[in-house]
Amino acid sequence: MNNTYLESFLEMLAAERGASKHTLQAYQADIEDFLSYLMTQNDKQPLESVSKEVIQDYFQWMGKEGKSARTAARRLSCLRQFYLFLVKEGIRSDNPTYLLQNPYLPKTLPKYLTELEIGLLLDACVLLEDYRRGLVARAALEILYSSGLRISELLKIKKDQIRSDTKILRIYGKGGKERLIPISDSAVEAAIDLKKNDHHLQSMFLFPGRDSSKNLTRQGFDKILYQVALKADLDPDRISPHVLRHSFASHLLAHGADLRSLQMMLGHADISTTQIYTHVQTEQLQKTVRNHHPLAKVRDKT
Repeated sequence: MNNTYLESFLEMLAAERGASKHTLQAYQADIEDFLSYLMTQNDKQPLESVSKEVIQDYFQWMGKEGKSARTAARRLSCLRQFYLFLVKEGIRSDNPTYLLQNPYLPKTLPKYLTELEIGLLLDACVLLEDYRRGLVARAALEILYSSGLRISELLKIKKDQIRSDTKILRIYGKGGKERLIPISDSAVEAAIDLKKNDHHLQSMFLFPGRDSSKNLTRQGFDKILYQVALKADLDPDRISPHVLRHSFASHLLAHGADLRSLQMMLGHADISTTQIYTHVQTEQLQKTVRNHHPLAKVRDKT
């Protein structure tokens, strides 16, 4: 089957939207799964000219195969963008996914750590047997928790971005979009300590990998985080860079930050994405009512 249109679509995502390598791989995998499905059908329609009915059958087949609603929603979003691209390019006159309904996705609250657990993680960094690894862990955790960066953004930080007077980090996030992120004094101090220890390494990165010309990989950082979690006597399955990002956002809101500022710091294009963290405000309101409303106090006594 001709994949020319898929290649052109991926080139557009890279050139016009600045899509990352991982994003491009995800789009390619989703469309290739649809291509594989088309190959199994008796009336093999070309990718560029499939009907709405064929796409509906594909999602019904996914359901029978036990694919999750989240996977179905991601693939529908991918196909929507692909066929919109074909419409804009004049390859077809309509988007066959236009009227298809999104799969129902139950809302899940973000998982985050308590402030005490964050403190335990930070304190456990010095317990690692490898001194330098402890410095890496401390600097990374301090920066992640004080800024809410994505792990990909953290690992790309250059050494020259951190100085003793650094208050703001300039970050290039998804799609190459720039944002300015405040950083805590303790995060700066931890990063400076790491730089001093790594002064002999000829690397531009604050977190260099085994090959000092490249940054530390996500897998490499996950191993460090796993060791820190064990030293802190916390379940490693509960700890991840994204959980730290959720913790940053949840704790910031709990201490009075506004949603719009949080959106800017997290680099969310749409504030609706940031609104998942309002669960913290809801919990705070419930606590306020329990502690201060006279009827709530009466019920507690009865």
